[in-house]
Amino acid sequence: MRAIRVHRHGGPEVLEYEEVPVPEPGAGEALVRIAASGVNFIDVYHREGRYPTRLPFTPGSEAAGVIEKVGPDVREVAPGARVAYAMHLGSYAQYAVVPERLLVSVPHGIDDRTAAGAILQGMTAHYLTHSTYPIRPGDTVLVHAAAGGMGLLLCQLAKRAGARVIGTVSTEEKAAVARQAGADETILYSKADFEAETRRLTNGRGVDVVYDSVGKTTFEKSLGALRLRGMMVLFGAASGPVPPVDLQILNARGSLYVTRPTLGHYTADRAELLWRAGDVLRWVADGTLRLTIGGTYPLADAARAHRDLEGRATVGKLLLLPD
Repeated sequence: MRAIRVHRHGGPEVLEYEEVPVPEPGAGEALVRIAASGVNFIDVYHREGRYPTRLPFTPGSEAAGVIEKVGPDVREVAPGARVAYAMHLGSYAQYAVVPERLLVSVPHGIDDRTAAGAILQGMTAHYLTHSTYPIRPGDTVLVHAAAGGMGLLLCQLAKRAGARVIGTVSTEEKAAVARQAGADETILYSKADFEAETRRLTNGRGVDVVYDSVGKTTFEKSLGALRLRGMMVLFGAASGPVPPVDLQILNARGSLYVTRPTLGHYTADRAELLWRAGDVLRWVADGTLRLTIGGTYPLADAARAHRDLEGRATVGKLLLLPD
């Protein structure tokens, strides 16, 4: 089979398209023939070595496809079943072995590309808005990178929960996309100070929660955009990791809360995983949640997909398609 392999950490150029053996599923595992793989910033972090990963490895943490075969002690899936999964390394390939506990059934009416594009970011948006900071009607939220794949889902779920949504974007075109997803206000961070604009839009009060996937370049001003006892939810680092912070700043800024969650801790057991995945896929199927596919690439062009993702040149979700 063909797969993307990383033999050294670095830029997109380290993503190599190679021939490798088809893996065999072990106990509690299934072999998935991948139809589409999602491209996410966590893939960049693995590639760069920001998240330590033993070399060499196949990147990618999200996909949808069909069960090809199963190993011993697999009870919930069978060959021929359509499935999706997230949080398991190795999806930039034609086949991947995945633990049964991570696989979820893809309902009728959802194609493979949609399932692959929705499962990781959809469950992330679910836990951020339902569990990390459970949004209540009347809350005001700030969503960074509101026109990206993750941002568009956050805007929709926050609006669904009854929030007023403020989104930051880089261009007028992206602002229009974010507004279509539910953003009530958009701020062009390339032209305006988003902290000052957020304060202006909230009459000086600040927002109840900031959902920040950008990190280094937005963190400090995100704190400044919060209300008293507001919550800063840092769930990514697209611009780089946040430097060490003196916690006294949280007191000075208004007894603020800061958390750095990750999806694995919010799908720690099978029941929680099925709850989040079930909600997301059901909402996609009935049109409650709209997924924007911003670009598809042949598997061999993984490096180009990473360059486009990191260059903020895209809107919505990016997918890799095996040959």
